[in-house]
Parts: sequence; structure tokens; C-alpha cells
Amino acid sequence: MQDFLQSILIWIEHLGAWGAIVFIAVYGVATVALVPGSLLTLGAGVLFGLGWGSVLVFVGATVGATAAFLVGRYGLRDWVAQRWIDGNDRFQTVDRAIAREGFKIVLLMRLSPLFPFNALNYMLGLTRVSLRDYVLASIGMLPGTIAYVYIGASFRSLATLFAGSADRAKSPLEWLIFGAGLLATLGVTVVVTRTARAALARATEDSIS
Repeated sequence: MQDFLQSILIWIEHLGAWGAIVFIAVYGVATVALVPGSLLTLGAGVLFGLGWGSVLVFVGATVGATAAFLVGRYGLRDWVAQRWIDGNDRFQTVDRAIAREGFKIVLLMRLSPLFPFNALNYMLGLTRVSLRDYVLASIGMLPGTIAYVYIGASFRSLATLFAGSADRAKSPLEWLIFGAGLLATLGVTVVVTRTARAALARATEDSIS
């Protein structure tokens, strides 16, 4: 897969003005197909620089994430619900929590490096979070996007990127983003737990009354 992505980036490099549009499309398709986008993100820094590279990665990731979310919502949710969700009280409680605090929870998940980005898109489609909150919370991808595009922009060419990305040690900026992401992970855990408990308490009161 890495060799294939490298050939795609080399092809985009020679497309001129069309390269930006093709890059967005490729990134979107890769997101839907569960292909890790780290090499594409680094490559955007080489091909388009920090500014435009960050914009193109963000747009491509948002388009792909939204498409995967819609597949999860309208293509998978009914099938999954019949087998696992409908009879799972714990999932339903968490589902109500995510629906209630959708933007905040998805935003914190986007900031965290511990939630797998591609799989998360489909999983969130199985919940009742609104499409509006889901898309708006995509802004949480920006810090990590800018950091990795910046690292990619430090390479002089695609050749040096391909040669050095495999065994490259994490930079201080990456460790900083990772540390902030861990705090976001703690935050999303607290928010989901509190909101789920409140939802469960309300459901219990309603059943008693």
C-alpha cells in the first residue's frame, strides 16, 4: 500500500493545477477505504507547502470522513442494530450521551490520537450524533493535520520523504500533539461517562414514573 501511495503522490506532482483537486479526491477515497493517510498528509506538505497542504488534507479528510459516516448511518446502522445495538442497554445509554453532547464528544475524539480516524468515521455513523455536529467537529482534525503537513514540508522532495519517513523518529511537535491528544482522550471519557450516567438516571426515573 505504501508503494501504491508513493506512486499516486508522484503522479499528482506532475498534474499541475489539477493536482490539488485530484489530491482531495484521493484522500477522500483513501479515508473511505480505511487506508491510513499519514503518508498522504506528509506528501501534501512536500507538494503544496504548509498552507495549501493543510487546507487540502483537511478538505479531503472531511469529505472522506463524511462519506464514511453516511455509509455507517444509512448502510450499516440498521443491520448492526438488529444484531447488537437493540439488545445492548450499555450501548444505547452511550448512544444517547453522544446524541446529547455530539459536537463536544466528536471534537475531543478528533483531537485524540488514540481513536483510529478511519474506523471512527464508520463507528460514529452507527450512533445518533447529528450530521451537523459531526461535520462541524471536524475542526478537531486541524492541529494534527497542520503538524504533519508541517513535518512533510520540511522534506525537500518526495524522494527524500519516501527515503526518510519509514524510520523517522517522532519530532517534538508530534510528541506535543500526542500529549494534547491524551488529554483530549481523558476529556472525552469524562464527558461520555457523565452524560451517559445522566441519561441513564433520566431513563430510570421515566420508567419508575
